[in-house]
Amino acid sequence: MRRGTVALWVPLLALLAAALPVTAVRLLEPEAGPAVRLVAFTPVALPAYAVVLGVALPALLRRRGVRSPLIVLSLVAALGLGLHAWWFAPMVLGPNPPPSSEADPFVVVTANIYGGEGDVVELVRLVSSERADLLVVAEANSATVERMESAGLEQVLPHRTGAPADGLGGTVVFAREPVTGERQLDTRLGGWRVEVSGLTLLAVHPMAPTDEAAWRADHATIRAEASARGADLVVGDLNATLDHAVLRRLLDVGYRDAAELANAGWQPTWPANGLFEVLGVPLPTLAAIDHVLVGERLAVLGTRTVELAGTDHRVLVAELAAK
Repeated sequence: MRRGTVALWVPLLALLAAALPVTAVRLLEPEAGPAVRLVAFTPVALPAYAVVLGVALPALLRRRGVRSPLIVLSLVAALGLGLHAWWFAPMVLGPNPPPSSEADPFVVVTANIYGGEGDVVELVRLVSSERADLLVVAEANSATVERMESAGLEQVLPHRTGAPADGLGGTVVFAREPVTGERQLDTRLGGWRVEVSGLTLLAVHPMAPTDEAAWRADHATIRAEASARGADLVVGDLNATLDHAVLRRLLDVGYRDAAELANAGWQPTWPANGLFEVLGVPLPTLAAIDHVLVGERLAVLGTRTVELAGTDHRVLVAELAAK
């Protein structure tokens, strides 16, 4: 085999070897085992197929003689690209119903602060600069809440509910307006249903899919609560992307992801700051597992993510308004 041929085939086959398992698990929709975690990286396969097709197809058109391997390679890449483009298209295409002309925009922020290790002083600055109306914080302990309040959070968001806790289980809601009707959800890592500013909010943090049975059960609980109570907002670290079947079932009962509705494109939030490694290599931020989901009464004006030191999640900011 010629050196030039090897230089062509090896990287293309390596890209396909990485992309094909991602496509397979997205099609099969597993809800157990390591494959369920691989689903979170579905969008990463899109550029991989695009590169393979972009190299293989021109090589096919130039080549004379035996071309069948390049034909197969181009067909596989084209099919993979088309499939992933179809899955990803709602993130950049589709109608976004406008808010009411009389509605005042409000800002929702959600942050997982990594067991209290995130830079919460910087988070308070962000909330202040964004003029946030709601903040949902996951993995908050009592010391974390005290640092946030010492940094001036009460001046921006004076109302608070939830339960700080050591480890991963503390979920706390901070709000500009009074919070009422608090009820704790039956999920492993803490979650709350509250009423604020005439809206029903579910502040959630289901178990990660490292414990698949608990992950499925927590999502079922959240879905049942959202459906039965007619929640307007489901906000937090949902430990699932829009490619996971458990989250799409929540969309099926009437919710939309704010980033998807605003056609904001891919906005991954995890892992951040190099805090998750594979074979000693820090992973870039590749999975969109933090979400602001809205019900039928709300419109989305825009979303973005913000890096926060000390945590393995990016902060998600969403601007909303009533329809």
